[in-house]
Amino acid sequence: MITIISGTNRSGSLTLRISQLYQELLATHGASAQILDLSHLPHDFAFSALYDKGGQNPAFTAFHQQAADSDKLVFIIPEYNGSFPGVLKTFLDGMPYPNPWKDCKAALVGISSGPQGAAPALSHFTDVLHYLGIHVLAHRVKMPFIEKSMADNYIQNENYLRQLNKQIESLLAF
Repeated sequence: MITIISGTNRSGSLTLRISQLYQELLATHGASAQILDLSHLPHDFAFSALYDKGGQNPAFTAFHQQAADSDKLVFIIPEYNGSFPGVLKTFLDGMPYPNPWKDCKAALVGISSGPQGAAPALSHFTDVLHYLGIHVLAHRVKMPFIEKSMADNYIQNENYLRQLNKQIESLLAF
């Protein structure tokens, strides 16, 4: 199962829309995927479900189990203050031990309002995933100035679409 993780808990985010578009592109390649939208995390999960309280929040445990059943992951990551959202790190920190994603394969897509396309965020996040034993696809897609590339809720930038399709082909062969 491929799981696309929309890497922010911001409600109605562009990150979620890019996640949905990625899912649609996967379907054109004959692959199905589920989306985990971090905006659906329990609001108190950082205090009710982590560390010594692991497994004590049924909503968070169900969310994590859905993610744990994946053999390939796609992280859609917005750039927040030069890195990735804290909620994404907290979500990973809540993974059960031992890590169910060890030796899993992941693809990364970065989006930003600025010129870097979340490059620093993807670099930081790659380090975290490597620490967890997750294999990261070398082809990382960076989409700077994402809002300027969207029209009618769809990516209009042909280069971004080419890069996403190329990454999907690599992910499916990975």
